[in-house]
Amino acid sequence: MRYERNDSAATGKVLRTPRFWLAPMVVVGIVMALLATLYLGSILNPEKNLHDFPIALVNQDEGETVPGPNGDQRQNFGDQIADAMAEGIPADKVDLRRIGISEAQGLLSKGSIYGAIIIPSDFTKRLVILGQASVVPGEVERPAITVNTNPRVGTFATGIVTSIADQALSKVNATVGQKLRAQVDEALKAGPPTPIAGASALTLSEPVEIHTVPFRPLPDGTGNGLSAFYYTLLLLLAGFTGAMIVSNLVDSMLGFAPTEYGPWYITRESVGVSRFQTLLVKWAIMVILGLLLSAMYIGIAKWLGMPIDNGLLLWEFGAFAIAAVGVTASSIIATFGSAGLLVNLIVFVVLGLPSSGGTIPIEAMPHAYEWLARFIPMRQVFVGVHSILYFDGNFDSGLLEAFWMTLLGLGIGPVLGFVVTRIYDRKGFTRGNTPAAV
Repeated sequence: MRYERNDSAATGKVLRTPRFWLAPMVVVGIVMALLATLYLGSILNPEKNLHDFPIALVNQDEGETVPGPNGDQRQNFGDQIADAMAEGIPADKVDLRRIGISEAQGLLSKGSIYGAIIIPSDFTKRLVILGQASVVPGEVERPAITVNTNPRVGTFATGIVTSIADQALSKVNATVGQKLRAQVDEALKAGPPTPIAGASALTLSEPVEIHTVPFRPLPDGTGNGLSAFYYTLLLLLAGFTGAMIVSNLVDSMLGFAPTEYGPWYITRESVGVSRFQTLLVKWAIMVILGLLLSAMYIGIAKWLGMPIDNGLLLWEFGAFAIAAVGVTASSIIATFGSAGLLVNLIVFVVLGLPSSGGTIPIEAMPHAYEWLARFIPMRQVFVGVHSILYFDGNFDSGLLEAFWMTLLGLGIGPVLGFVVTRIYDRKGFTRGNTPAAV
């Protein structure tokens, strides 16, 4: 069936209407302004926006008895360094947790902290030996502090940990060097004059070595920790874009909307199916698509070399996430009509990408993004995918929370769609080809 109307007067009237030109410009302008504000606002000032960034400080130093002119004294440089770091690192930016080594490793394994600064048990002992070696011949090793990064939480987070540790430990190193040099000078006064060699003086000025070591490095094929984010994006697009495509095709085949193939414009006779029944069909298609697309994604990912240790779990969660997003997006389209496409775009993509935490940690963004991350679907799906791909699907690494939040989203979608479409059906808002008066 083909409809054509050629009314130059009516066409000219429409084109002369300011709303015809302003409406698309205003809508596009608002959406793009929102995009620019959210995306640029999330990345431009990570150091300024840093807050509650979790890092562990592990002090294992057992201390050492140091001889002096006034008798032996017990010293613990590790305690001094830990106290200096706790005072020097801004508490409003970094959540510095002074914990034991076992707890720190457990938190690193779950992705609950972004890094750990570890002072070894023989730290003071090695410092004392280093001080003695400055005037006594012999081989000696500089004491070391280890900075464990957590590459599984992202490259950007690793960079922040390294930067914080470098700044804090460089100041600590200088302070420890001054104290150690003062002790050496004091010890030399009590004995025969012995000059400190230039190399020894240089070593005493910065006596501590800093070793940066990744904790559980990521294998090849993970995109330096970005594979979880892009896989999440694929799941969201499958649900959001899939719902849009399914909605258009189903409406077209049921005669509720025209279909245009190049120069061909086709409208089918509308069938006697209610809005709610139509929505049920779309939901069913999205659930089936979720199962199929999740399996397809895993197959493609493995073919491209992405390591997947928990394939079954990833397939289940991926299908669940696609279905949840697809069902909710279909309900939004059924509720708002064509405007639902814009609502879905904002909810699932515009607000989701910057607040997902997939590229930049939430703790390095303004607080508003942390608020968005509590309920935006992309963040919840990312936490689940991240847990499965990098942390063995451990419930404590966020998978359990991701499941419940995704389930909540899956519950909201059907309730919204059921209530609204039933109201529309009872009010007699049938779907047909009759043009609405504007």
